[in-house]
Amino acid sequence: MDKYSILKKYFGHTTFRDGQERMIDALLAGRDALGIMPTGAGKSVCYQVPALLLPGVTLVISPLISLMKDQVSALLQSGIPAAYINSSLAPAQYFEVLRGARMGKYKLIYVAPERLTSESFLEFALNAAIPLVAVDEAHCVSQWGQDFRPSYLKISEFVSLMPRRPTLGAFTATATNDVRRDIRQLLTLNDPVSVITGFDRSNLYFDVLHTRGTRNKQALLFNLLAERSDRSGILYCSTRKTVESLCDVLRDRGLTATRYHAGLPDEERRQNQEDFIYDRARIMVATNAFGMGIDKSNVSFVIHYNIPKNLESYYQEAGRAGRDGSPADCILLFSENDVMTAKYLIQNSDDNEELSDEERELVRAKDLLRLRRMTEYCRTPGCFRRFILGYFGESAPESCDYCGNCVGAAAANGIRTELRDITIPAQKILSCVARATRKYPYSFGVAFYARILTGSRDQRIAELELDTLSTYGIMKEEGKSLVRDYIEHLISLGYLSASDDQYRIITLTDTASDILFHGKTVTMLMKLPITPDEQQPEETVRRKKKRTDNNLVSPEDASLYEDLKKLRAHLAAMAGVPSYVVFTNATLAAMAAEKPTTHDELLEISGVGENKANRYGKKFIEVIQSYTE
Repeated sequence: MDKYSILKKYFGHTTFRDGQERMIDALLAGRDALGIMPTGAGKSVCYQVPALLLPGVTLVISPLISLMKDQVSALLQSGIPAAYINSSLAPAQYFEVLRGARMGKYKLIYVAPERLTSESFLEFALNAAIPLVAVDEAHCVSQWGQDFRPSYLKISEFVSLMPRRPTLGAFTATATNDVRRDIRQLLTLNDPVSVITGFDRSNLYFDVLHTRGTRNKQALLFNLLAERSDRSGILYCSTRKTVESLCDVLRDRGLTATRYHAGLPDEERRQNQEDFIYDRARIMVATNAFGMGIDKSNVSFVIHYNIPKNLESYYQEAGRAGRDGSPADCILLFSENDVMTAKYLIQNSDDNEELSDEERELVRAKDLLRLRRMTEYCRTPGCFRRFILGYFGESAPESCDYCGNCVGAAAANGIRTELRDITIPAQKILSCVARATRKYPYSFGVAFYARILTGSRDQRIAELELDTLSTYGIMKEEGKSLVRDYIEHLISLGYLSASDDQYRIITLTDTASDILFHGKTVTMLMKLPITPDEQQPEETVRRKKKRTDNNLVSPEDASLYEDLKKLRAHLAAMAGVPSYVVFTNATLAAMAAEKPTTHDELLEISGVGENKANRYGKKFIEVIQSYTE
């Protein structure tokens, strides 16, 4: 068999996604490889296909028990022999897996990094044919990554002990340049083929809603959940206390919610996670302890109740929505108080006891800098998608036409977006900051500068004689709110720097001179009211506002789609696996649209492999035939 036959037979696809084939070819040729591919891009196929073509057994190093169980369940459903080794196994089960591995029973074994250098596992590994080692969530090896795990540093030691060095493949969804460098060095990748497919998840809708106080935030949350009453989603909170209280509130309102954080007993965490995975609970309220590698394909929204500590974490957590490619919402509820909480958590974190005091301080300084970028994302008046992609070093258009700042509730609420040249307002703001800091050896906050520029009669401004500046009142016509938006935009672009405390003191950066003296132009997306002449037909508005289009099927196929989902739920319960392991929503939608009535026709549906067609195909065909008749 070749890679294409494997892809079709076991995974039900006829073509590879972007980047997959290059990664597979490198690993099959014995080349180390580093894959930076967004969540839902099919990273696992990149090492599962080579594992089925190479002799011996492939080791997959994975950080979480739940991730291993999900991956192995999915492989077994597809007819691929696989097993996992972690602390959830009793000693007898552990040695039974090793015995089966020695007999060649498995093609893939998932193993926790802590197990690699144990005596019993090393004895097996040193005598087994292991052509490939795949490192999942590879960013965990870097202390600059958002999920640093010291156990990942054992991987290079394990590889060095092997009598014949296996090919190494490293995979992650989010990694800055610093983290990529660490992955190459700390995993000792040998001249790796690097595949970076891009960070954009075009099916995800991003938005930030600014809140004032707990009552306002909860009211916003309840509205968001009511709009998504038939969908599954994750609600992330920054502390265990917030998880507990919010989960209780949601349950009191009659919602099927469960909870997850590191302070819960192991058995309760396991049960709550299974309730969410198996759709017994529609909403998971959790800290960031939940979710890495969770392969639940029908998560259609992720709401952050509090601001995450960095954009890497935010993008990875938000990316747990829409894994099957269907539209999904990623919404962050932002308040200034949450920034102070996040800063406190960073300054008082002692998660990694293996770091020296000096290293710990370096990590904290880096974390505070990343928190600042996270808050700039929340405050930007520009395109959210562009901000995220720019953070990861990727260029993007000024407007994505699919985020809260670019579309949002824009057309529906009588608002349109327009890209405008704001070079002159930018020059006025930067000139004001320059003049104020020349007058005094310190600077002022965002709100204070907005008052100066709009000519406020503030007593403090008069006391400091800032009303004598040539820039005092120079932007009176724009108003304080718009001037603050301009300032936030200049901060996000790096022409101004803001302190990360509650006062947000701003100063000029070196690049400010580009605007002031070297003719650099600045543009910004503006939200403007729609005039009667610009009013779009309702149908056009509905088409443009893509975030409301979460239906995978046409109205005429919706009934069949629901019947197929009911059958899938029944079969999944019988097999003891999550529904999406049987077939994803996207695959069911394709069945509803194409209506296959024979085994061969069913195999033409993307996501239907031979094993699943043989196991489940007859029952799905019966439902489709009954519907068409």
